[in-house]
Amino acid sequence: MNRALPCLFYWSSLRRQVTFEGRAVRVSTAESEEYWKTRPRGSQLAAWASTQSAEIADKAVLEEAVEKYNQQFPDDVPLPPNWGGYRVEPQRVEFFISQQDRLHDRFLYARAAHGGWHMTRLSP
Repeated sequence: MNRALPCLFYWSSLRRQVTFEGRAVRVSTAESEEYWKTRPRGSQLAAWASTQSAEIADKAVLEEAVEKYNQQFPDDVPLPPNWGGYRVEPQRVEFFISQQDRLHDRFLYARAAHGGWHMTRLSP
């Protein structure tokens, strides 16, 4: 997918918001491996045990699967074949700071052609 997708983080208590748009790019297997090695063993086993988002009868299903993989991998736990990550390469980032009387501060940073960033203030 080449289309930029918006993502938003909102902090109500701080009256702040950050919105960004960019491409999601799958990280390399080498980078996934490097990160995988920093994960605690329990997290690694859980990644093998979980068929993420699939329905399960109860937590015991996961616990049994974790024990199975604990026995299967007594030393280092290898990277599962379906495990990896994505990195968002932002093209636009907007910082929104709520102010009284709707005079909000909005700052847009857009990726410039030379690779840097161009900042503009937006009207609320």
